[in-house]
Parts: sequence; structure tokens; C-alpha cells
Amino acid sequence: MADTHRLLLEGIVGSTAYGLAGPTSDIDYAGIYVEPTRNLLGLHPPTRETRQGRDGADATYHEIGKAMRLMLSCNPTATEILWLDDYLVETAFGREMIELRSCFLSAKRVRDAFFGYATSQFRRLAAGGSPDVPAARRAKQARHTLRLLWQGYELYTTGRLPIRVPDPERYHALGASVQGDPGAAAVSRLMAEYETRFDSAVTVLPAEPDEAPLDDLLQRVRRAHLDSREADAGRATAI
Repeated sequence: MADTHRLLLEGIVGSTAYGLAGPTSDIDYAGIYVEPTRNLLGLHPPTRETRQGRDGADATYHEIGKAMRLMLSCNPTATEILWLDDYLVETAFGREMIELRSCFLSAKRVRDAFFGYATSQFRRLAAGGSPDVPAARRAKQARHTLRLLWQGYELYTTGRLPIRVPDPERYHALGASVQGDPGAAAVSRLMAEYETRFDSAVTVLPAEPDEAPLDDLLQRVRRAHLDSREADAGRATAI
């Protein structure tokens, strides 16, 4: 995985975090790390995302600059790490990101991102009704379509992003329902239902994110990590 001395946050995400994992499900890890600032100043800065494994599992780590840009777009996958119940690695800077998580949010971006990702899942589901597409993949796409719709609506109307679904049986039943339904009619009805719910909802989110405290945090992180030696405030501690 990413160098633990530069990790700001790391946690378990995916089906395990959602409460949807089955016996064959992988454990997925995600994290935010910081690149030494001097490494970003040349003509060819390093790639700001790494995909490596922890104990052979899938893991995605975003450099803090990229992570914050994704969070400002309310990207569901990038955003969820700030709303986990527990962390494997949490630093002072990581905790500050969690404390500022609401600053990333804005009404239109939350709706567009979560509904948009759900729409993408549904399109793949509806287009994948051929016999060569594994049933398990279609079931997973159906579950995650519902999860994204539910999470997005909750975030849009309450200002908080729930991670663990309250009724996993409903999600597994939806996944099972698409096995004999190439057009995924039940999922199509859910898309229409949530579109109507979003249209009639009153959001608690602001029209624009609050970027000033986020910019201040990023600048302090960059100053603290000017060289490859990390300041005490940014050192990772496993918990």
C-alpha cells in the first residue's frame, strides 16, 4: 500500500462497509496520502493516485490534492472515506479533513454525482442482459444502483452521508430480481422513483461548497510536507 508515513487516512470501504458483503466478497481499502511538496514542483510530478494491495486486497489511494478535487465534485467513491465509522490510519490532518467534510458539499453537485453514478450503473446493468455477463455482476450492479440512490438522497436532504445500509436484505433481493430480467425493470422503476423524490425534495445543502477552510488546510499540509520528512502533525498513526 502507500507509504504509511505519508498516509493521512485509510479505511475499509466497499461492500464490507455497506453491510452488503457476502462469503466471496473482497475487502476493499481506500486512503488519502500526501506527496512531498517538492516532488510536485517539477515538470513531471508523480502520478497522484496509486492502486496497490493490502494483504492482496484491492486498495485505492488518492493524493490529497486529487482527493480534495474529487470531493469538491462530490464523487461518491472519493467522498465516502470522510464518513466512515472507523479508520485503520488517522492523522491530525486526516481528522481535520473529516471535521471539514461538510465544506465539500453542494446541492447540485451531490445530486448530479450520486444520481449520475447510479444512472451509469443502471445503464451497464440494462445493457448487460446477455448470457455471457455473470449473474453475480448484474446483481452487484443492481445493489450499487440502489445504494447510490439512497445515499445521495440522504446526503441531499440531511447533509450526512450514511455508509452502512439499514436493510441489506432489500438490496440482495433487488440483485436477485435482475437475474431473470434483462431490462432490469425493477431497477428502472427505482430510478424513476428517486428522480421524482429528488425533484420534490428540499435540500439542506448550500448552493456552493465552502472552499476557504479547505484551501487553508491544503496549504498547511503542503507546507508541512515540503520535504520528504514529515512534520509531526502529519505523521500517520495506526489505530
